[in-house]
Amino acid sequence: MKVLFSAIALAAAVALAPVSVGAQERTAKKVLSGQPATLHNAKTESQARRDCQRQFRGAKESKSALRIKMNACVQEGMQGN
Repeated sequence: MKVLFSAIALAAAVALAPVSVGAQERTAKKVLSGQPATLHNAKTESQARRDCQRQFRGAKESKSALRIKMNACVQEGMQGN
């Protein structure tokens, strides 16, 4: 009984191995196919958020307008602009 179960498990592993390798290759292609991020002066999200909060401290704008500007500022900071 153990031999039969081992043989079935081995056959299943061999049958599924090429499928998982193909899936890993497709995933790697998707991840690596985009444009490389610019690293010159790029910041982490927390660093960019802190800098943007300092920049907009005391601004006389609505919360929604400030939120939109903050999000844009953080994205720019993370991209190195």
